[in-house]
Amino acid sequence: MARIPDLDPAQYDESMTKLFDMQAKKWGAPLLPYPIYAHRPSILRAVGGMWDGLAASGLLDKRLVALLNRRVAAHNGCLF
Repeated sequence: MARIPDLDPAQYDESMTKLFDMQAKKWGAPLLPYPIYAHRPSILRAVGGMWDGLAASGLLDKRLVALLNRRVAAHNGCLF
């Protein structure tokens, strides 16, 4: 199956660099598929905005979010 390569870090703008640095600090590396989303900055911002909005809403307990992320990663065959 064809894969879309990650955007070259040399092409990141300042906001992307900050986002990926934060992810690397928190989780050890930028989260997949964010480097792919970076090909379209509007999509990258939208995905980040969705997660920021969910976190700010307080509707989902942080522990539940962690469990859901692990479950989805397992279904997708991703390392988490």
